[in-house]
Amino acid sequence: MDLQDISLSEGQLLFAMPNQIFTPPHKADNLTYYKVIFDENTLALLPQQFSFLVNPLNTQKIRLNEAARQRVQKVFEILNQLLQTDKNQSDTEIILAYLNSLLAELNSAYFKNKEPANILNPNLSKFIEFKLAVEAHLTEQPSIHTIAEKLALTTNSLYRIVKEYSGVSPKNFFTSRLMIEAQRKLHYSNLSVKELAYELGFNDADYFSKFFKKCTGKSVTEFLENTQDLSGK
Repeated sequence: MDLQDISLSEGQLLFAMPNQIFTPPHKADNLTYYKVIFDENTLALLPQQFSFLVNPLNTQKIRLNEAARQRVQKVFEILNQLLQTDKNQSDTEIILAYLNSLLAELNSAYFKNKEPANILNPNLSKFIEFKLAVEAHLTEQPSIHTIAEKLALTTNSLYRIVKEYSGVSPKNFFTSRLMIEAQRKLHYSNLSVKELAYELGFNDADYFSKFFKKCTGKSVTEFLENTQDLSGK
């Protein structure tokens, strides 16, 4: 995921955010798993929102206990049947009901043992707002002070909350997210360095190139070569 190896064991689930660089596992006779992909239009039809989908705790693995694992597996089986076997007779309301049930299970498991208070914890809610603000204004590269004002927080309060949930400062969080976006665009598009720099809010392509190397440890050329090598394995 985003060029980092992730190991999963039985009873664990991996979820990916939009546009993440995802390489599926190598095929093996003893490897079986379910995969579901849905878009924002589908989520908008559900009766509730699920906080885990913005990954506030910065983990992409969800651990399910045995009871939850069995329930989730059963829902996957039913969804698979509805979407694959009976694709010509799909009942949208039933599919949405099972999808809502699945996401409710995953949302609960995501926060279990990590946020024992409820997910309406005010600090967690502010961190989720911060992540959404970063996503919405990523290429504008607003100052941390500007983001804090949008969230009705002081910069010190924002620093404390972001540090609590991500382990890094708001500035480092923003920079890391921006560089991940740069790597995704390099992976999925054929933009030139100059085009990519402007698309990410940099006015100077040379500065962007230096900034990219400083943050990732690789030049744009080295990154592309490494990505091609990984794709060829």
